[in-house]
Amino acid sequence: MKLLQAKLAKYTAPQQAKAAGVYPYFRAISSEQDPEVIMNGKKVLMFGSNCYSGLVNDPRIKEAAIEATKKYGTGCAGSPFLNGTLDIHKQLEARIAEYIGKEDVMIYSTGFEVNLGVVSCLTGREDYIIWDEQDHASIIEGRRLSFSQQFKYKHNDMESLEQQLQRCKPDKVKLIVTDGVFSMEGDVANVPEIVRLAKQYNAAVMVDEAHGIGVFGKGGRGTCNHFGCTDDVDLIMGTFSKSFASLGGFIATDKEITNYLRHHSRSYIFTASITPASTAAALKAIDIMIEEPWRQEHLWELTNYALEGFRNMGIEIGNTSTPIIPLFVRDDYKTYHITRDLLEDGIFVNPVVSPAVAPTDTLIRFSLMATHTKEQVTTALEKIQKVFRKYELIN
Repeated sequence: MKLLQAKLAKYTAPQQAKAAGVYPYFRAISSEQDPEVIMNGKKVLMFGSNCYSGLVNDPRIKEAAIEATKKYGTGCAGSPFLNGTLDIHKQLEARIAEYIGKEDVMIYSTGFEVNLGVVSCLTGREDYIIWDEQDHASIIEGRRLSFSQQFKYKHNDMESLEQQLQRCKPDKVKLIVTDGVFSMEGDVANVPEIVRLAKQYNAAVMVDEAHGIGVFGKGGRGTCNHFGCTDDVDLIMGTFSKSFASLGGFIATDKEITNYLRHHSRSYIFTASITPASTAAALKAIDIMIEEPWRQEHLWELTNYALEGFRNMGIEIGNTSTPIIPLFVRDDYKTYHITRDLLEDGIFVNPVVSPAVAPTDTLIRFSLMATHTKEQVTTALEKIQKVFRKYELIN
């Protein structure tokens, strides 16, 4: 065995979990990703999806994707920089710019590539990136590729953020990067205070709205819109793979920044363009979210109902106030077993264990879609309560 294989062969955690019958990843779904899915021939309630708008199986979006494929084909066979820009891409960029409320937009092939390509190249060696310690992995990877000086502040702690800003040289560029809604624990960034501090210390702000769009703001425009801070946030990132029911991502900002990014952002220049089908799907999703406000309203009704239910049970859910609800277990072993038991009882949820979080912070990630019914949520609450009692996490 070569040295590389010999080294990697020591990693046996997945094999151990499989042998114990609790391996919780790559679980195959054989149907559309609706509130109810088919797994191993059985119906399962889906509480592990990020499609907060519930549009992922909407027939209007499917039809838009089919028509775009008929017109443009299945792919672009090149990056936007060279042969991969279609007129439908430009339409989507203009539509998002209008929707978000920014001067210009660039679309990337994935949301991960947006953060990777934007955060890594905007600032120079003498500049600063200041980031929340619980920022998404794509932001972390982007800042790792940057040559800038990097300061981490405590999660959603504005005093800590100000302390890091005070460490920066006043005449250098400072970029504060934060999630709008934090993807694992569901809490919301203090965007107004971040903006205030940015103005005080002459810093720029970038907000990742991956989990905020479709949930917060008018027509689902996100946390920046919700707080009335769109004009004061320099860069707003979003993804199409969640509420837009598609695949891809975007950065919304001013033309000076997009002009630079179009010629320097490696994950944009050297990756094939978003497919025509994905582009048309995202375009249609924007229209539906605006035209059907009931989706957002119903999502919040379900969210408040579920939050109250979990609190009444005594399950620890942290500081969430969103459709992302962390059910803290604080034990890897129990987290795996709870996930397995719930799936066997017809409830799909996602385990979050170490090293993604500290072993003492492990949790079950429970997430809601606008197309869930109150009856489905009630069923999930009852079954989760039963399993949490089994493992002596609640009375």
